[in-house]
Amino acid sequence: MNSVYKSGAIALIYTGLGLLLLSSCSSHKNTDNKTSLDSTIVVTVSTPSATGQPVLDISGQVEAGETAGISTRMMGYITMINVKVGDKVNKGQLLVTISNQDILAKRAQTDAMITEADAAYKNAQKDMERFTNLYRQQSASAKEVENISLQYTSAKSRLESAKQMRNEVDASLNYTRLTAPFNGVVTQKLADVGNMANPGMPILTLEQSGSYQVSAAVPESAISQIHQGSAAIINVSAVNKTINGKISQISQSSQFSGGQYIIKVQIPDHEKEGLYAGMYANVSIPVAAASEINNDHVMVPLSCIEHKDELTGLYTVGNNNTALLRWVRLGKANGNMVEVLSGLAANEQFIVNAEGRLFDGAAVQIKRK
Repeated sequence: MNSVYKSGAIALIYTGLGLLLLSSCSSHKNTDNKTSLDSTIVVTVSTPSATGQPVLDISGQVEAGETAGISTRMMGYITMINVKVGDKVNKGQLLVTISNQDILAKRAQTDAMITEADAAYKNAQKDMERFTNLYRQQSASAKEVENISLQYTSAKSRLESAKQMRNEVDASLNYTRLTAPFNGVVTQKLADVGNMANPGMPILTLEQSGSYQVSAAVPESAISQIHQGSAAIINVSAVNKTINGKISQISQSSQFSGGQYIIKVQIPDHEKEGLYAGMYANVSIPVAAASEINNDHVMVPLSCIEHKDELTGLYTVGNNNTALLRWVRLGKANGNMVEVLSGLAANEQFIVNAEGRLFDGAAVQIKRK
């Protein structure tokens, strides 16, 4: 009897333990499901966009609207340089002086020649007036008046010649005092005080302030598809800046540019902040058609791109509704979009926005529109 009672009690105990364990597992499972649902990140997805209009992408450099090499046509030692690289100068400001003792000596000679020629001219003029009156009074012959007239003309010519020599000396003297042709900034200093200045040798380089443009080369296969005044998008990666510009000039010859046609794209004045001449720039020009351009460029927003060391990627949605970081190779940027060269097909979805912090393998739920 006791044995039967003990066996029933043991069975009852095991049954109770089994129910408790089953209840615990069920409760744990429900908690896990709730936690899993709570940790799911709601995301918005999109597919890559193809460029709706063909775009010509070319490379160029930022440059000043006007650049001048300050040089002289006289040979002489540089006696003074009043500016240094980075200085702002005004139009007409004295920049460089060249030794001019020989020219000053020549000017003194021409001054003496002018004085002598002027005296001879005044004397010949008086003789001309006197003999003209005598001829009217029939006191001088026509031959005498003719000779005096020739002397007068000769003296007048010598005076004019001396004055023109003085103008020539003054012009040469101006080349020993080099001034700024416009308001600008000194960007290069190519000589120092004491160096010999030779005709045509640049001493300073001056760039016009307040105006920038991009100079770029267009291949001959595409030059017929762009026009002056057309819009162009300029991307300067050095300062992470995108600018809406306008084509202001198109070269009509490629004879001296290796078959490339040079164009100028004007940068608005309000966009010049932070730019420096020499910066590299990418220029995108919408065109009607272009044989070199693929109309199926895969474009994604720059904001979707993830950077890790030197790798770039973006998040896609895996088969099990998890975030999958896909490494991609990028091409050129165009405004706030960037081209994906490889790693993402044109019909694949990628995550453009997430209501939480994404990581590889995170559970995601696509937000329905």
